Amino acid sequence: MPRVYATPEQLSAWTGEPAPSDAERLLARASEDVDDALLCAVYDTNDAGMPTDPAVVQALADATCAQVEYQLATGDDGTGAAGRWGSVSIGPVSLGDRRDTPAAVGDVDLAPRAHRALRRAGLLPGVIW
Repeated sequence: MPRVYATPEQLSAWTGEPAPSDAERLLARASEDVDDALLCAVYDTNDAGMPTDPAVVQALADATCAQVEYQLATGDDGTGAAGRWGSVSIGPVSLGDRRDTPAAVGDVDLAPRAHRALRRAGLLPGVIW
């Protein structure tokens, strides 16, 4: 069973808006994005792989909610298929800014606020010494 780091109630509190009807699916996908960004992070977990330190629990919930907020703002449904180009023209060809090349840790399009939440908690960069 995949780990999900935030609840629809936490998402609603984060955004100040009611959680969307598919909030559980969006949170599950956003949690996967957070996991991808944390591939080298070291923190204590329980037998289910969930963090045990309250500060880490909160950071992962914040990052997950920030990721969903970011995806909703950019029109992404959690699949990563939205918004490949910022603008497109046909004659003479002009494509604009390309949006399908994530530069975030773990090659995931991680929301800036999610990245900051993880970095503040000491989870990024995930360097093992």
